[in-house]
Amino acid sequence: MTEQNTRLGITLMIATTFVFAVQDGISRHMASIYPVTEVVMIRYWFFALFVMAVIARQPGGLRKVLRPRYPLVQAFRGVLLVTEVCVMILGFVHLGLVEAHAVFTCYPLLITALSGPVLGESVGWRRWVAIGVGFIGVLIILEPGVSMFSPWALAPLSAALMFALYGLLTRFVARHDGSQISFFWTGTTGALAMTVVGVWNMEPFHGWDWGWMGILCCTAALGHYLLIRTYEVAEASAVQPFAYFQLMFASVIGIWVFGDVLKANVALGVAIVISAGLFTLWRAQVRARQERRARALSQE
Repeated sequence: MTEQNTRLGITLMIATTFVFAVQDGISRHMASIYPVTEVVMIRYWFFALFVMAVIARQPGGLRKVLRPRYPLVQAFRGVLLVTEVCVMILGFVHLGLVEAHAVFTCYPLLITALSGPVLGESVGWRRWVAIGVGFIGVLIILEPGVSMFSPWALAPLSAALMFALYGLLTRFVARHDGSQISFFWTGTTGALAMTVVGVWNMEPFHGWDWGWMGILCCTAALGHYLLIRTYEVAEASAVQPFAYFQLMFASVIGIWVFGDVLKANVALGVAIVISAGLFTLWRAQVRARQERRARALSQE
């Protein structure tokens, strides 16, 4: 991987986080007026069409992705992700973009913590300490026990847990199923699941809301396209730290557009969680380099 490609990957990741932050802002607006299930259902219809259009242009087309090695796990991944999207949007509506994203930033720590039981990976004591410190940051954000604690604060925490499990299952199926297969099943099973739920609770859109819904669908497709391009040109470990830009962009939108307030405890908690997350990422890179070095020595 060249330095030029890494720089391009970082630029694409930052662009991806901006698009997803805009998407979150529009989702909050629409879900405050219409049922969350309807908003996510229509968004996923467009996403499924986008996925199929992209894969149809690839070698092997749609037939190549219809027979995965793990069909049940692939289907569960899709349902899990769309459920996470619904729960997270509820968090946007009831908590605001700033606090919801602040809690959600703990998902890399959850991925590390669950990588052992789900994938059988080894997690050293340093990363366990970082996970513990990170969740102290989450508690600072949530302020459980104070009189103003909202039960809705558990929504982004639940979404982070679901997203972490989704990420681990994606790594699991990647052992045999290619990225195109996972991409296809994520979009189509999510759209199918939301259709089963959403068609029973629909309200007609009014005025400019049709335009907002169209922009929401376009940002969903554009965001995923940019993310695909990001991982095509750069290693995940090089660009992952820049995913935290989504918190910054979403906070700016939340404060500027929706009047959210950045509280001192939220700022402090976020700083702790992000620091812990970056440390676990760094330790994972160190561990990977040590393993590569050990394999190279064993082959000499």
